[in-house]
Amino acid sequence: MKTFPAGLQAHLDSGTSTLAWCWKVARQDGAVFGFTDHDVALSFAGTTFEPESGFVPSEIRSGQDFGVDAQDVQGAISSDAITETDILDGRWDNAEVEVWRVNWASTDQRVLLRRGNIGDIRRGRTSFVAEVRSLAHWLNQTVGRTFQFYCDADLGDARCGVNLSLPTRSAAGSVGAAIGDRGFSAALSGYADDLFALGVVSWTTGANAGRKTEVAAFASGTVTLFEAPVRPISVGDGFLITAGCDKQFETCRTKFANGVNFRGFPHIPGDDAVMRYPNRGDANNGAPLA
Repeated sequence: MKTFPAGLQAHLDSGTSTLAWCWKVARQDGAVFGFTDHDVALSFAGTTFEPESGFVPSEIRSGQDFGVDAQDVQGAISSDAITETDILDGRWDNAEVEVWRVNWASTDQRVLLRRGNIGDIRRGRTSFVAEVRSLAHWLNQTVGRTFQFYCDADLGDARCGVNLSLPTRSAAGSVGAAIGDRGFSAALSGYADDLFALGVVSWTTGANAGRKTEVAAFASGTVTLFEAPVRPISVGDGFLITAGCDKQFETCRTKFANGVNFRGFPHIPGDDAVMRYPNRGDANNGAPLA
């Protein structure tokens, strides 16, 4: 049961309340924002809470089991802090949220009602609905490693060990021509067609500067992305493209000479081994597997 501070409890017991909702949102990039449904700005604990942001909360739901409780927050994209492109970029994904009930006449009288993270965001032209998941959602996260055929390391990280800064595994360039909304050509000669497939394009200049996009295919200087960037690709946009990996042992061994660091289990039997039936003359002849 939630225990209210003495000052806030006395205010509630008075029969006349001056209460407001406040939301503190800390994004994964370190930016911190405050919003309130009050008509003037409120400040406490080093955060200023912006008024008239269009935030409208649903009821707070809490259960006694380990299910993930959620609260929806609906808002208009009217605040300068909330832009459609930032939502599309994923900058608000999994942001940490604190939900406060505050006496706006005396902000030292307040109580923290909920902590959580932003989950699914549904958006329209002028509004959005963000799901605020309770901390119980962390219990659904995978902990530790799993035995699987593919490598579970990210190409170039400490567990992988591949050096992506080498000129044979990365290239800097600029867009020569845009091809549709998710492709472009550039002066990238001398690179094998499969080198950058499943790699990453990091935009260094232009409207998408600072963002990254995964590469679907690369051939003869033409790059095709899995998804169109939030902002259109323009001629002259600078980028850094790095090699990609399909997470298979043969690719790790031949493409990167890094088989010793492969973080998968390529020799464990898969579903095909379970489905196979004995057949005289092949490897699965009914005898015990060595």
